[in-house]
Amino acid sequence: MTWAVLLSLIIMSALKIVITCIPTFGVDWLISKFEIHSKLSDSNSTLTINGDLLEGEEKIQVINYFNEATFFKKYYIYPGSEKLFLRPENSGTPIVIDTKRGKKDVRLFVYSYKDHVYVVKQYKKKIAAYSLLSDSLQKRSHSLTEEIV
Repeated sequence: MTWAVLLSLIIMSALKIVITCIPTFGVDWLISKFEIHSKLSDSNSTLTINGDLLEGEEKIQVINYFNEATFFKKYYIYPGSEKLFLRPENSGTPIVIDTKRGKKDVRLFVYSYKDHVYVVKQYKKKIAAYSLLSDSLQKRSHSLTEEIV
């Protein structure tokens, strides 16, 4: 009987140590599963404005500005109001980013305003909306939409 108690204590202690001391790659993987504003790579992303494809230095610059942007606020989307988030009023022309996150295809609509950047993330049948703070992304997206339009 005492061996069973002692063995269960050893197993519980070992389990506690493993759970509280997860290696870095495990923590990174776990965080990436729940993060809203994930980083983009230029190799598996395509950027379009009004159907015109961005390539080369412009594409890399916009992706870098997007990755460096600071997450500001997540918006809750009520069931049935998804269309309002996909086409916000007074929004202008969005930068559409098609990318892959693991095996999932993700589409990001990036709308630039004077004081923030509004992002709508669409994957499968789910939609997430949030805003970012990035002066460089706001300036760059305004200049890109003026060049193309």
